[in-house]
Parts: sequence; C-alpha cells; structure tokens
Amino acid sequence: MTNKTELFQELESVAITFRFDNITPDREAILQPLIDFIQDKYNAKKEVRLNLICTHNSRRSHLSQVWAQTAAAYYGIKNVFCYSGGTEATAMFPVVAETLKHSGFKIHVIAEGSNPVYAIKYSDNEHPVIGFSKTYDHEFNPSSAFAAILTCSQADGGCPFISGAEKRIPITFDDPKAFDNTPQQAEKYHERSLQIATEMFYIFSQIK
Repeated sequence: MTNKTELFQELESVAITFRFDNITPDREAILQPLIDFIQDKYNAKKEVRLNLICTHNSRRSHLSQVWAQTAAAYYGIKNVFCYSGGTEATAMFPVVAETLKHSGFKIHVIAEGSNPVYAIKYSDNEHPVIGFSKTYDHEFNPSSAFAAILTCSQADGGCPFISGAEKRIPITFDDPKAFDNTPQQAEKYHERSLQIATEMFYIFSQIK
C-alpha cells in the first residue's frame, strides 16, 4: 500500500490490535452503507466528505471524526475529509481529548475558552484534525456533497433531513457520558473510543 500514512508509533501499536472479527454481522450491515458511499466516491476519484453528527458535538461525533480521518490515512485512502457537528454546539468534553491522548494522538489546545479548539495529530506530516463543538451546518463544515453520519440515536431521530447531505447514514454508539464522574469514567471512554476506532478502521479496510 504505497500511500499508507505512518502514524505515531504509539498510535500504530494501538491500531494493529483492532479485531475486525469482533464486529457482528448485524453491525457490519449497519456499517455497509458508509463503505458503499466511500467506495463510490473513491472509484469516481471524487473527494470523500463525511460529517459525523451527534446531539452536542462533544463526545461520540468527535471520536468518530478523529478515528475516521486516521483510518483513511492509515489505509492510504486519499481525499477523505472528516468533519463533525451537533444539533447544538457545546464544547468538546475534556475526557475525549484525554482518551485520544491515551491512544497515542498528540493534542494541542490552540484556543482556550468555553468551547476550546484542539489540534489533534495522528502523524508527523499530516494536517491535524481540528476539534471544537459546532452545529452540523456550521460554516466550518461542508454545505453539500457529503455523507451525514448520525452517531447517536437522538441526532438520528431529531434530524430526519440534513440539508446538503448526499446520503444520511445512522451508525449509532452508546454514550460514554453515562459514566461521567464515576470510577469507570476513563475505562468506559476508552472502551467506546476503541469500538469507534475498530469500526472506522474496518470501514476503510474494505475500500479497494
């Protein structure tokens, strides 16, 4: 694979532990429409734009955006641009940044405040993912020719129509927020992050 991006060593060592055989057939069927969308764009040599959407753009949508962008680079799938947004803007939950750091990402806060802006790097020479909370139709995000990926059931139910989206694909994950301020917090965020990572890597591993 000539175009494969070299990830940070710690991140690479996490990536090689992902077990695709743990993904159930039911879950594979949920992931297939996104594989098909990416493959169609890739075959047509068009840019692949993915907008990962959750209610508050604070946890699952950020994890999905970061891992999807990393997976595309890892498998050498070029011209993939991953975004995230919410039905409302809040802030990226700080534990998300800690969880990503734990897996080997390098994270820099480039703007402080009530909605900090993070630069999230997975490789020395690749552009960082820019993480901050925003609505899915924020001007930072694409306005057309993208797939809207609904990462939580509330956003899936609350957004029956997303303007500009070529395709609307629900791929929902359980919310680690349920474990905030509990002894299981770090473990459960890590667990959810690795589930999302495994599925995003599986998706991009299928692109031929």
